[in-house]
Amino acid sequence: MTEKRRLGGGWIWLALLAAVMALYLISGLQKKNSIPYSELKDLFAQEQVTEFTVKDTRLDAKLRDGTTVTCDLYDFAVFYQDLNDVVVQQASDGIITRYDYHADHSTNWLQLLLPYVLAGLGFILLLSFIRSIGMNGAAGNDKMSHFGEARIQDIPGDKNRVRFKDVAGADEEKEELEEIVSFLRDPERFLALGARIPKGILLVGPPGTGKTLLAKAVAGEADVSFLSISGSDFVEMYVGVGASRVRDLFEQAKKQSPAIVFIDEIDAVGRQRGSGLGGGHDEREQTLNQLLVEMDGFGTNEGVVVLAATNRVDILDPALLRPGRFDRQVYVGLPDIRGREEILKIHAKGKPLAEDVDLGQVARSTPGFTGADLENVMNEAALLAAKRGVPVVNDKIIGEAVIKVIAGPEKHSRVIPERERQLTAYHEAGHAIVMRALPDHDPVHQITIVPRGQAGGMTISLPEEDRSYLSREYMLQQIASLLGGRAAEQMILGDISTGASNDIQRATALARKMVGTYGMSEKLGTVAFDAGHDEVFIGKSMAQTRPYSEKTAAEIDGEIRRMIDEAYERCRGILEEYRPQLIAVAEYLLQHETMTAEAFEAVFQKPEGAGES
Repeated sequence: MTEKRRLGGGWIWLALLAAVMALYLISGLQKKNSIPYSELKDLFAQEQVTEFTVKDTRLDAKLRDGTTVTCDLYDFAVFYQDLNDVVVQQASDGIITRYDYHADHSTNWLQLLLPYVLAGLGFILLLSFIRSIGMNGAAGNDKMSHFGEARIQDIPGDKNRVRFKDVAGADEEKEELEEIVSFLRDPERFLALGARIPKGILLVGPPGTGKTLLAKAVAGEADVSFLSISGSDFVEMYVGVGASRVRDLFEQAKKQSPAIVFIDEIDAVGRQRGSGLGGGHDEREQTLNQLLVEMDGFGTNEGVVVLAATNRVDILDPALLRPGRFDRQVYVGLPDIRGREEILKIHAKGKPLAEDVDLGQVARSTPGFTGADLENVMNEAALLAAKRGVPVVNDKIIGEAVIKVIAGPEKHSRVIPERERQLTAYHEAGHAIVMRALPDHDPVHQITIVPRGQAGGMTISLPEEDRSYLSREYMLQQIASLLGGRAAEQMILGDISTGASNDIQRATALARKMVGTYGMSEKLGTVAFDAGHDEVFIGKSMAQTRPYSEKTAAEIDGEIRRMIDEAYERCRGILEEYRPQLIAVAEYLLQHETMTAEAFEAVFQKPEGAGES
């Protein structure tokens, strides 16, 4: 209580001082139209002054135009010597009608010294106040003392913990992590056989595949301390803070041993060193160095296992990936058809499903979907059912949710000119006809000319089975199907549009991969000219040159052009052969806007009756 009074008294003194200085400044600001002495002399010389009064060292003068000015004389003797004769002459001529000299022309020392006295007093009071805060502001000092501590997230209680049974589509990954849990629970069983627990396990895989969920399941299964932190929590603008937080994290883990440390998005702090334009020694590199030391340095971390997750393992520093730090890399990939069905069953809990819903069929229609995508599908389906007032989620709603996740929501309110609708219809019909005619292409799932996202229309094809490898012929057919829209525009409408720009970009990128990365060019042979992934470090990419000559670069460009041209001619041949089907599908789209796989197959088989459907 006494300390609060002392601090309150300091605030009161500072407030009083501020009030006095404000009053002084206000009194000084009240000197309106203040002019310098040189300008005052000019006014007298120009016979502009009609009245004036001198009091102490201040002169107030009234001018011919009725305005009033003020001038600080500082030394009255100088003014009297300079202007007294002028004043007397102008007074006799009737120019100056009244003037008054007061007797006291001494210097006002109080006025001159008061600002300095107030400034000194304010400085003393401020020092005293800062000292009182420094001695007794324990709260502020406590906050600064925790600045270098790791921001560890607590895991939820037993009721809300994630278990391995809550993770589907990752059986092998769970086996790897169950081994760690078993070791931490019963280390003697492994130590008796001379086994050493892995120091670190890196969960690698595309975004949304469940890496963080697996780490949470480890926390739920293990009866040990679980310290979770994000890689970005180490990075600060102040040098040394990140390294301090790494030390604090492992110190806490050692005190609670056996323990699991989980670092999410470790690529935020574990990127390759010396990869910037300036190289150098920055805060992130200090943090990484400290992490390397803690994981496998001179110190010991017995009973501490580090789990980390990233979707950019290619940019991590090699020193972080060597055995002794991250001994294992567990790849968490896209789920297969069985895994997708199990994931859908988990996310279908708590949602009333209609009898016609076949989650196995939904799994077959969603190849390439991650666990996060599948969770989003079931959530979108529930939202659509609630929006339409349907008591259960049926198969049609789930199908719409799948398309919405793939392409985005429909934009029925957008006004589209008829010419543009016709162009879009023939464009999408061209894609669909070419896809149907190519023997190895994925079957057409849906065609629509309703805008979704940034696309004016869309032709969706879904594979019938999961593919681990892509053949050369399959990729060539993919290029041909991408160019089917442009070929249909040119053949039917006699003109081309910008609607095929994304198709052309994707086709060119795929052809470049075939030539430069996969070695699928007969002319250039089985040689990889590109790394197979985009360079993420501008400094590194600028420092490197292409590993092939200009002649080879020209040959690569020529092969890409040849593949694109051959695929385009293939499209034109297919569309000429199936011209009636192309027109029939386009007419159906102009009438109905959306076409299912069944309707497309019926029109393809009987194009002459399409207008009657």
